[in-house]
Formats: sequence, C-alpha cells, structure tokens
Amino acid sequence: MKTSRIILIVVVVALVLLVFRGCSGYNNLVTMREQVNRDWANVENVYQRRADLIPNLVETVKGYAAHEQETFTQVVEARAKATSVTIDAANMTEADLKRFQAAQGEISSALSRLIAVAESYPDLKANQNFLELQAQLEGTENRIAVERRNFNTTAQTYNTAIKSFPAVIFAGWFGFKERPYFESQEGADVAPKVEF
Repeated sequence: MKTSRIILIVVVVALVLLVFRGCSGYNNLVTMREQVNRDWANVENVYQRRADLIPNLVETVKGYAAHEQETFTQVVEARAKATSVTIDAANMTEADLKRFQAAQGEISSALSRLIAVAESYPDLKANQNFLELQAQLEGTENRIAVERRNFNTTAQTYNTAIKSFPAVIFAGWFGFKERPYFESQEGADVAPKVEF
C-alpha cells in the first residue's frame, strides 16, 4: 500500500510538472507571436510615415518642375498602390509579404526618379522645404531598414521556437504558424555600375 501511494504521488507530481511546463511553453509561444505582430506593426508604421511624406515632397517638386507630370503621376500611383496593400500580421504568408515588398519597391523606384528630377533644378535643390523633406525621407528609409531587420530577427526567434521540441507539439495543436521573412529585392546583390 505504501509503494502504490508513493507511485501515485510521483505520477501526480509528474503530471502537474508536465501541465505547468506545457502552460509555460504555450505562454512563451504566445509572447513570441505577439512580438512578431508588434514588429510587423512597426514595419507598417515606418512605411506609412514614408507614404505620408510623399505628397509634400511631390508638391514641393511640382512647383519647380511642373512639366515632369509623368514622374509625379508615377509616384502618386505607386503610393496609392502601396498603401492599399495590407497584411494581417496573424495570417501573414510568404506570398503576402512578397506582394507587400513589390508595392513598396515601386514606391522606392518612383521616389528615386523624383529625386533624380529634382537634381536637374538647382533652385529646388536649395529650397529649404525640399531639403527638409529629402532628409526626412532618407531618415525614414533608414528606419524602414532597421524595422525590417528587427522583424526578421523576431520572426526567426518565433519560427525557431515553434519548430523546436517540445514546443512544436503545442504549436501544432494551437495553430502557431511560421512567419515569412523580408528578403532583399531582386538585383540587390549586384553592385551598381558607376561611370564618370
């Protein structure tokens, strides 16, 4: 009778420890998932900041280069397209992220053309509003790079956790899904050709 009681106590203690370990593992996965969601919101925030700067930049350049209408139209259309692409952080797929990146890439390309147009106008390059907007845009591009890196780091930690044992069991049971990563733009591995 005494041995069966000891065995029962050991089994109950083991079960209690297993339940606590399971709860702790689940809570850790929830915390990591929320960190990924937070970092995604930060990415969207800096992209929105860039989108908010674009109309002011376009209007400033328009005053000096009114005949560059095609460039202005491309920038405005790229902005509209990019701001219409939204992703639900909880159900993000690799295809969603690629679509988002493509739309943001169009903005980057259109902004590059706009800045190139501005280079042709010395008065515009000296305009304080333009210089300030250009500096804000450059700062925002740096923030975008930082937030994308932070998102990738957090997503990697989360993805590793949901694939590791024993968390992989809870991840499968409770629907924790792998998150995609930001990848470099196509052609980013080729250095630009500079000619003088």
